[in-house]
Amino acid sequence: MATQSRIKVRPPKEAAAAPSQLDRVDRTILRLLQRDASVSNVALAAKVHLSPAACLRRVERLKSLGFVQRIVALLNPAPLNLGMMVVIGVVLDRSTPQSFADFEKAVQKVPGCLECVVVTGEFDYFVTVRTQDNESFNRLHAAELLFLPGVRQIRTFVVLKQVLSTTELPIA
Repeated sequence: MATQSRIKVRPPKEAAAAPSQLDRVDRTILRLLQRDASVSNVALAAKVHLSPAACLRRVERLKSLGFVQRIVALLNPAPLNLGMMVVIGVVLDRSTPQSFADFEKAVQKVPGCLECVVVTGEFDYFVTVRTQDNESFNRLHAAELLFLPGVRQIRTFVVLKQVLSTTELPIA
């Protein structure tokens, strides 16, 4: 006769969270935090009709499950003299795991680099950079971008007008 084990196996803390773990209140909390993460816990609790303690537990749970990565301030680039935005298409000379890894490690050190994404199609990557002006971008291009490892081709696209920029994800 087999005996049952009394040891409970728990999934690791870093297990991927599933959207199905979210109820209506969790989704509302996430939507509100996306719009203004500086909202006080008391104000957030009132908006979702929970006690402050229950609301704080929910927010901490959402953080621990990985739904909230971090809380940041979104800065206005104009008063910081970072008004020029450039999108850069990058083609690597080889498509090997090592060449991709080398490029990805190096691009993270480029000053003003806001985003780097791997894409399909004509380019391997799109990189978004903010600088002060044409002159500062030219210096960045000559000193940093041309020397990124494994780069065969760089095509730059100067942004004339930013029509939409958001960090809000669509939460159903």
